[in-house]
Amino acid sequence: MRIGILGLGVIGTTYGYTFQKVGHQVEHIVREDKRTPQTLKVKLLDGRYSSKGENKSDFYQVSLSHDKTDYDFIILSVRSGKLKSAIETLKEKQIKGTIIFFCNFWDSREEIHELAEGYNYILAFPTAGGRMRDDTLEAVIFDHLMLEDRMKTNAPNYDDFRKLLSSADVKWEIPHDMIEWIWIHMAINAGVTSTAARMGNLANPEQLALHLMNSSKELTIAVKTIRDTLKVVEARGVNLNHYRSELLPYKIPAWIAGKAMKYMFAKNELTRKIMTLHNDKNDILYCCESVYQTAKDLRVSIPRFQSNMQNIENG
Repeated sequence: MRIGILGLGVIGTTYGYTFQKVGHQVEHIVREDKRTPQTLKVKLLDGRYSSKGENKSDFYQVSLSHDKTDYDFIILSVRSGKLKSAIETLKEKQIKGTIIFFCNFWDSREEIHELAEGYNYILAFPTAGGRMRDDTLEAVIFDHLMLEDRMKTNAPNYDDFRKLLSSADVKWEIPHDMIEWIWIHMAINAGVTSTAARMGNLANPEQLALHLMNSSKELTIAVKTIRDTLKVVEARGVNLNHYRSELLPYKIPAWIAGKAMKYMFAKNELTRKIMTLHNDKNDILYCCESVYQTAKDLRVSIPRFQSNMQNIENG
């Protein structure tokens, strides 16, 4: 298949690398004025074949797209607030194809449909992450991703996307509703990251993540804060009972959950690695600020999360 990747970001490039390795044609859609390396060094903790992950070192050949190109799929993973301009870039370059949205959305489905501006699209959520530094991609990829149900998308080639994933040994899980699942994911992230950052400096996210993962006390506080942020999702009209299994860890006594999470982080190198590699301050703050502003708008009482955010703002 022919795959377009908007930009040369971590998520798109990680999946682009996996698709290229199994023979698909992968091209990156970049601005003419943006420096683009011809080759990237790849350091990948690959969780597709082992629950512990396999460390791999490789090289990724970066092929560039041309205007007026048709793709089977266009992977779009952009930072908050950049979605509209990203779609405009595709239209200006006359790039066509079904868009795969790999984004944090705090928008409604109607807003996303409007932003897509006529493109067929599929909502998904990557289970990968990392950082790009000195022409080196250091990343983690899990064995699955989250995928919208076929009945909720307008993409005629939905099944082809599943074939693409299968060809790269990536499985998928289908939640009750993709938009709601992303809201929940963002709320959980906001609870975790606001706890980690409440007494620290966001200029060093890796150190904050390590401190959090190594402390059952801090993780207990994070669980209590997540209970706050989930109230915001519920206030948006989401029935959390549809996500009972995903939210079970936050329903048990917080001190037990904190100890369990510490054990999980100690034993699960994939999760631990992705936590330490994620260092995009703007992306981290987007989750926190989106949840916080909505809580204010809907007048949801979230004392722990509010205290965390106030400390971050004052810090």
